[in-house]
This record gives sequence, structure tokens and C-alpha cells, in this order.
Amino acid sequence: MRLFTPQRRSESERLLWSRDIRFVNRLASAVPEGRYVELDSGACLIAPGAMLSDSIAVEWARASRDPQYGLVDVDPSVPERDRYVYALSAAVQASGLADRIGMAQSTAVVQTKLLDLFFHLSSHAVAFQPIVDLRSGGLFEYECLFRPQVGPLPTTISSIVAAAIETDRSVELDRFVIGVILERITALEKAETEAPASTYAINVTPASMLDPRFEAKAFADQVRSSGLTPQRITLEVTEQQAVADVEPLRRHVKALRRAGFGFAVDDAGAGYASFTLIAALRPSIIKIDRDIVHGLWRDDAKQALVEAFVSFGRRIGAQLVAEGVERRAELETLRALGVQYGQGYLLGRPTSTLGRPRRLTSLTELATARTAHRAPATAD
Repeated sequence: MRLFTPQRRSESERLLWSRDIRFVNRLASAVPEGRYVELDSGACLIAPGAMLSDSIAVEWARASRDPQYGLVDVDPSVPERDRYVYALSAAVQASGLADRIGMAQSTAVVQTKLLDLFFHLSSHAVAFQPIVDLRSGGLFEYECLFRPQVGPLPTTISSIVAAAIETDRSVELDRFVIGVILERITALEKAETEAPASTYAINVTPASMLDPRFEAKAFADQVRSSGLTPQRITLEVTEQQAVADVEPLRRHVKALRRAGFGFAVDDAGAGYASFTLIAALRPSIIKIDRDIVHGLWRDDAKQALVEAFVSFGRRIGAQLVAEGVERRAELETLRALGVQYGQGYLLGRPTSTLGRPRRLTSLTELATARTAHRAPATAD
């Protein structure tokens, strides 16, 4: 198809797609430097960005009874062989018609192309969010949050993971992401010489934990080659993906822990068979899902569930981390219930550097001052 044939293009281009072929054809007549391409479903116009403006698209759409369309920028940083494919996909999504023109039939193709582009690019970001000791306020660990940057497409790490799972590329994804994260940690520690030595939590899918390429000794060697040690890495496995057979995963986790790695079960309380899975895997850390933490101080049922996790963690020797701590009332309730660690915007936001957590003393003092201010005066 000529649309995807590599040709010399200006650096600033836009692409418009609509199912209304007549509308796109008429618009093309008003943009002489544009390239009109008729597709199986609709048509698109590619033109210099200065000529294919929002205003001209609106003007010609009104003259054509306002058909739905999508207009996006073409990202010149994407390889030329792929950039128009991704711009077309983004334009269809922007039009709101993706589900009505049969694109669902090509979901696997779109996911494969998305992952190919993802692995090709080197502009991805990593953010580090502090996990805090709720008693002392000190830093316990950083969670490494991968932030994909995939050209013009609005993409989250969740959508990338979903695409990888659907196309059986989750192990490839985890190896890529972990490689980027280890490289970023090493660079930051060299640059930020005063940053506290810490451990780092990295998310992986259960499929990777069972793959020979994540065999304990080989993975430990990879970590050491980056300048870190296994003792400074915690592997987080989300509990929202079902595990068909726990026994092989349990053996692999045991080998990784013998090699020095920490192991955490993420989103506990939100996925499949929480206590059964956690009891089988014996993690060093249990991360309580943010939905349980939200509004904890006013919900007796949630408090009872957290109490159960606290008791359960003590019995198996696991530490608890509460996710999504955003209110002082949640913080105080978690401390009262005996949760050791917390993570959330109240305690420290994700940053591209190794930022220090917010001081707990200031939070507690402020909450105490507000309570004292509201308290009624006592009689002499």
C-alpha cells in the first residue's frame, strides 16, 4: 500500500482519517501538498502540519455535514516504515470509530506493531517512588515505575503489558524493561553520590518467573553485571493475573530468594485467591492493594481485612506495604493497625531522581495541631 511506502517527508506532518471518503476527498482538494489515500474503510490525508490545520479540517467537515474524523501529528522520531501505521491507528482511535469499523479483528496485528515500536525506541522513562517506614519516616525502598514513550500513541505500561501477554511476549517485555531499569539505577547512583543506598522493587509477570531466562543464577549474574547485587532487588509479581499451577512458581521463587532477591506479591486483596497464593509463595513483602487503603479509616470491613493481612504476614515472616496512601487519616489508621510500610503521594511522589520521602513528623504534627485547634475548650 502506498501509504506505508518509505518516501522523503517534511519533519512536520499531520494525518487525518475519516470513514467519509467524500469528505476527505474534498479536503484534499483544499490542501494541494497533501497526499490522499483511499483505504478499505474510509480514507486518509497526509500533509504538512501547517497546511492540515485544525481550523481547515473543521471548516470542511462543517461543509460535509460534520462527519467524524481523527486528526493527529505524525511523529518523525518513529521509523519511517512504521510512523504512518501508528499515526493512522491514533487517528482512528481519535475519531471514536475504532470499534465500529472492524479494527477489533486486527487487534493482534496492532499489538504486535505497538510492541515492535516499543522495543525499538530508547526514549522510555523510569520513575522512582519511595516506600516509607511508617514508624520512623525513613526510606525503605524505591519502586521502579516504567513509563513507556511510544511516539504519538497514548500508551501506559498497563497497555504494553496487556499487549505482551496477549501476543506471548511478556518475557521479552520483562527482560527489556528490567535491562532499562538496571541501567537507569546504575546511572543515577553514579550521578547522585549523596543518594542513600537503597533496594529497588521491579515488577515482573508470572510468566517470566517461570521462564528459563529468569533462572536464579543467570538473573543474579545479570544484576551483578550492572553493578548491583541481588540483595538490593525485590521482584514484584502482580496477583491480578491468575496462576494456573502454583508449584513451579513456588520453586522458582524459592531459588530466587536463595540467590538473595526479595520477592513481593503486588495488589494483595484485589486478585485471585489472595491468602492461598501468598501462603504458597511465602513472599518477603505483601503489598496491600490501593483500593483497600482508600477510605480505610471509615470502613470497618477494610480495617478487618488489613488486620488479617498483618496477622498473616507475621505468621509467614512477610513485611506489609500499603499502596496508595494519599490521606493523613489513612496513614494514621495504617500505623494503628500495625502496617510497617507505606507508599503513595502523601509520602512521596514518583520522580526521575532518587527523591527522599516526605517527613512523617511534619504530617503528624500538622494533624495533631489541627485536632487541637478543633477541640472544645474545657471548663476550669
